[in-house]
Amino acid sequence: MLNVFYEDNHIIVVEKPPNVLSQGDKTGDEDMLCLVKKYIKHKYNKPGEVYMGLVHRLDRQVGGIMVFARTSKAASRLCAQVRNRSFEKNYIGVIHGVPKLLSGTLKNYLLKDNNKNIVKSVPSSTAGAKEAILHYKVLNIAGGLSRVIIKLVTGRPHQIRVQFSIRGYPLYGDVKYGNTGDKGRIALWASALSFYHPTLKNRITFKSMPPGNIYPWNMFSKEQTQGL
Repeated sequence: MLNVFYEDNHIIVVEKPPNVLSQGDKTGDEDMLCLVKKYIKHKYNKPGEVYMGLVHRLDRQVGGIMVFARTSKAASRLCAQVRNRSFEKNYIGVIHGVPKLLSGTLKNYLLKDNNKNIVKSVPSSTAGAKEAILHYKVLNIAGGLSRVIIKLVTGRPHQIRVQFSIRGYPLYGDVKYGNTGDKGRIALWASALSFYHPTLKNRITFKSMPPGNIYPWNMFSKEQTQGL
């Protein structure tokens, strides 16, 4: 059952479960783009192919909130907001350790190896490297773990995972960049989206919280969730 937060003729905002692809790949596993298309086709009894624009992605293991465009005009306008950084994305994550600074900004240059699907921090002069910036704040600490709220300034592949890992604070459950022996999915959740409606032009915000009954999310209270 698709968890729909909002829908109109131009956009649809949904919650992506962990371990579901944002968009189909060579595995042939189910993906959110197809699931949302099927939902619209069935609900409105639409004949033929349903248009659905992919505005942004979440890593397969990451759950949380996503917006899809129902028209090409909406897709174009939302993607423009992504490029000019008025499309804001917040995440909540659980990291190993406690950062020396309980709030701050992380900046790196990242380079993705598409063949290995891995991202590395590299010198700014490296060909193809892209600047990655995020703001973070520690919300609370428990059992050697920290729950952090993260505001992306840029949206690079694996950005949050790499930027915390290279500083010695890998995300819980991140086998690729953490190598901590954790059991369970990556503790990273897309908790908020804020953008201008593509036709109404008003700014709208949607929020989603990670499951509170699953480790390590259940280590923390839900009281401190204010933004940066």
